[in-house]
Amino acid sequence: MKIATFNINGIRSRLAALLEWLERESPDVVCLQELKAQDAAFPIDEIRAAGYGAIWHGQASWNGVAILAKGGDPLESRRGLPGDKNDTHSRYIEAAIGGMLIGCLYLPNGNPQPGPKFDYKLAWFERLIEYAAKLYASGHPVVLAGDFNVIPTDEDIYNTRSWKKDALLQPESRACYARLLEQGWTDALRATHPDERIYTFWDYFREHWKTNSGLRIDHVLLSADLAPRLRGAGVDRWVRDRPRASDHAPVWIELGASGKGKATKKTG
Repeated sequence: MKIATFNINGIRSRLAALLEWLERESPDVVCLQELKAQDAAFPIDEIRAAGYGAIWHGQASWNGVAILAKGGDPLESRRGLPGDKNDTHSRYIEAAIGGMLIGCLYLPNGNPQPGPKFDYKLAWFERLIEYAAKLYASGHPVVLAGDFNVIPTDEDIYNTRSWKKDALLQPESRACYARLLEQGWTDALRATHPDERIYTFWDYFREHWKTNSGLRIDHVLLSADLAPRLRGAGVDRWVRDRPRASDHAPVWIELGASGKGKATKKTG
C-alpha cells in the first residue's frame, strides 16, 4: 500500500497539479493539508472522477485537511484533535482504511515567536502528543501523516543561520517532536534515508527551490506493528517543479504485507 501526504497550499488553485500527481503516482491513500477552502468548495466531483473517495474538514482561507482513498470512501473516525473544545481550526482528520487508522494533521506554524501563535503551536503539539499516545497504545495499526511544521534536526534543513528565530526550528518545537517519537513511532522518511539530506518544503523566496535550499517538515509516522512493513519512502520532487506549484512536495511511503524485505529509496 502506498500512502502519501501533501500540503497542497490551496486545493482549488492547485487542483490540476493534484490530479496530475494522482494519475502519475497513483497513491492508495493521500493526506492533504492547507486546503484553504470551505467544505462546500472541496472539489469532490473531480477527485471522484480521478478514482478516489474522500473525507475533508475545510475552513475558509486557512488550514483544512482531507484524506483520499483510491476506489472507495474513507471511514471517518475523528474530526478535530481532542483536548480543546474552543479550538476552531481545521487541522486534524482521521479515517479507517485498509485495516489501519490514518491520521492527517496540519500542525500550527507558530510564527511569529515568541507570542500567542507560538503558544498555540506548543499547546496543540501537547494535545497531539497526548492523543497519539492513546492511538499508539490502542493496538491498532496507525499512520500519522502531515505537515508537522517542525524541523527535527539540523540535518533536516539546508542551513540554520537564517531560520534561528523561526518557530519551526525552536528547541521547544523540536523537543515536542522528539517526545512524540519516544512513544515508539517510526519516522518513515528518515528511517529510509538515515544519512541523507532530504527535503519536503522549499519556500518561494530567494530561489530556494532552484538551489535546493529546503526543509524537512512533512512527516509520516508509523506505529510499531507497521514499521516492519515499510518497503520504501521518498519525495515526489517533480511536483514542486510545476508552474504555480505548492511550496511543499508530496511525501510517500510503501507498506508491504509483512515485515520482510528492505526499504527502497526514491526522491525524484
